Amino acid sequence: MSSDLSAARSEGLGVVMLTALVVGSMIGSGIFSIPQNMSENAGAGAILIAWVVTFFGMLMISWVFQNLAVKRPDIQDSFYGYARHGFGDYIGLQAAWGHWVSVCIGNAGYLMIIFSAFSSFAVLAFFGDGTTLPAMFCELIVLVGMHFLITRGVKTAAIVNTVVTIAKVVPIVLFVFTAILFFKVDVAKIDFWGSPASGNIIEQVKSTMLYTVWEFIGIESASVYTRRARNMRDVSRATFLGFLFTFVLLVMVSVLSLGIVPHAELAQMKNPSMAGVIARALGPQVAMIINIGLIISVLGALLVWIMLSAEYLCLAGQGEENTVPGYFAIQNRHGTPIKALQLSSCFVAVLLVISHFNHSGYNKMVMLSTSMALIPYLLTAGFAYELVRKGAWSPSVKATGSDRLFTICAMVYGAWLIYAAGMKYLLIGSILYAPAILFFIQAKRERNLHWFNKTTDKVVAGAIACAAVVSIYLISVGHLAL
Repeated sequence: MSSDLSAARSEGLGVVMLTALVVGSMIGSGIFSIPQNMSENAGAGAILIAWVVTFFGMLMISWVFQNLAVKRPDIQDSFYGYARHGFGDYIGLQAAWGHWVSVCIGNAGYLMIIFSAFSSFAVLAFFGDGTTLPAMFCELIVLVGMHFLITRGVKTAAIVNTVVTIAKVVPIVLFVFTAILFFKVDVAKIDFWGSPASGNIIEQVKSTMLYTVWEFIGIESASVYTRRARNMRDVSRATFLGFLFTFVLLVMVSVLSLGIVPHAELAQMKNPSMAGVIARALGPQVAMIINIGLIISVLGALLVWIMLSAEYLCLAGQGEENTVPGYFAIQNRHGTPIKALQLSSCFVAVLLVISHFNHSGYNKMVMLSTSMALIPYLLTAGFAYELVRKGAWSPSVKATGSDRLFTICAMVYGAWLIYAAGMKYLLIGSILYAPAILFFIQAKRERNLHWFNKTTDKVVAGAIACAAVVSIYLISVGHLAL
C-alpha cells in the first residue's frame, strides 16, 4: 500500500501545477472588474485601507492553510477535513457544502461575465450583461463543453489550466505597465475619501470586503488536491506563492486605475471595467485585448472551479464515514468524480436559467458566492486555533505563542468578513445551506446510523432550517431580495 501511495505521489501534481491551480482559481473575472467594484461605494483612501486589511487578513488565512498542510498531513480534505476533525461530521459537511454552493454560484457568475465581455464587440451586443436569452443558451453550451473536458481527468485539466493561466496573466501585466505610464496623481486625489453619499470610512471599507474576498476565494485550492499532490510542502509553497502573486496584481490594477479615470466615473463604469480604463488611456481598440484576456482568464478559472466543485462533493462522499451519499464518490476511469461533477454542472445550469428570468447579473452572483464561502474559512481558522490552544498541531509538532496569535487573527478576520457581508446574505445563504441536512440524513441512513449524535449538531441544523423558512417567507412578501 505504501509503495502504491509513493508512486501516486511521484506522478502527482507538483508545485508549478499546484501554484497554477491557486492562481488560476483566484485570477478569474474579478481582477478585470475590480476597478469598478472597489470604487462603487468607496473612495481611494478607503480602498487603500481595505487592501491593507485584506492583505493581513488573507495572509493569516493563507498561513493557516500552509501550516495545516505541512503540520497535519493526515488531514487531506481541505475545509471538509479540517471542520470535520474540529467540530464533527455534520459541521464538516456544512463547510464542504457551503464552499460547494459558493463555487457553483461563482461558476454561474463566470459564465455571465464571459458573455458580457463578448457583448463589447458590436456584432455580439445581443449578449448584453450576460443574462439575455442568447447569452444563457451559449453559457449552457460552454458549461457542457467544460464538463466533458474535465471528465477526461483532473491531471489533463490541470495541464490545460497551467497553459491558460500563463496566457491570461500576460494582458494583466501589460495593463499594469500601461497604467503606471498613464497614472496621474491629480486624478487619484479626486474624492480621495469618497463622496458624501459613500458614508464614513468604516462603511466604505465594509462595502469592499466581499469583493476583495471574492478575489482570494481559491486560496485553498492546493489543499483540496492534497491527495493528488507529490508532497505536502508543495501544497504549502503553492498556497503562499499563489496568494502573494495574485495580491500584487490585484492592488496594482485597482489602485492604478484610480489615477487614470476619476473616481465617480470609475464607479459607474460597465464591467469588465479594466477594459474601460485601458480604453481611456490607449483607445477602444486596445480595450478589445483586455476583453479577450478576460474571456481567456475566466475560461481558465471556470475550468478550475468546476473541477473544485466536483472535488468537494467527492470528498464528502468518500470512505466508510461519508457525510453525503456514497454515490457522489464514484469516479470514472480517468479518476474524475463523475457523479459529483454531474450534480455540480446541473446546479450551475439551474442558476443560469434563474438568473436569466430574474436578471441577476454578475455583481449579485459575486456577493452571494463570497458570502457562502465565509463560514468555511472561519471554521478552518477555528480548527487551527483549537489545535494550537491545546499546545500542539499534532503529537509530534508543538505550537508556539505566535501560532496562537496568528490563528486568533485569522478567526477575527473571518468574523469581520461575516459582519461586513451583512444579515441579508446570511439569510439567503441559509436557504442554500439547508439542503445539506437532507444529504447528511441520507448518508447516515445508508449506514443505519443515528442522524445527529451531538446536541450541537441538532441545534445548528434546527437554526439553519428555521432561518431558511423565515428567509423564504421574507422573499415571498418582498422584504428580502438578492
